[in-house]
Amino acid sequence: MNCRNIVRILFVAFIGIALCGCEKKQKDFYLTDLQGLWLEDGTKHYVRFTTDPADETGYFWGCEWDEADDVYEEDLVYHGNGWFKYNLTQDQLLEVHRMDNDWADIPKQYVMVTLSASKMTYHPKDYKNEKVSFTKQ
Repeated sequence: MNCRNIVRILFVAFIGIALCGCEKKQKDFYLTDLQGLWLEDGTKHYVRFTTDPADETGYFWGCEWDEADDVYEEDLVYHGNGWFKYNLTQDQLLEVHRMDNDWADIPKQYVMVTLSASKMTYHPKDYKNEKVSFTKQ
């Protein structure tokens, strides 16, 4: 093998390594860290991710309320307005919110940025600059 072939092989290998290094890897986050009561930083907006299965497709129940609006967890009608189904896959959090009349489900998709046993930050899927942070209660 001559020197030119070795240089070509090294060049192709270098390009391959560079392209692989540019690949964006999704982070894996865990339901066990997500489940529990969260308070949005600087507000009275609470979100609870429960361990109660919502259906056989892997969704769980969650709920949210805002005490700044004089709405408390005990005011929510079980699995009614204020409740949502959720699923976490890698860094994708999907919430399907329920309406009181049970005829409309509203999906909301978020991208998880950080998730630990005590802190969570995510943003709406199409709005990276709108990060929302929570502290576990």
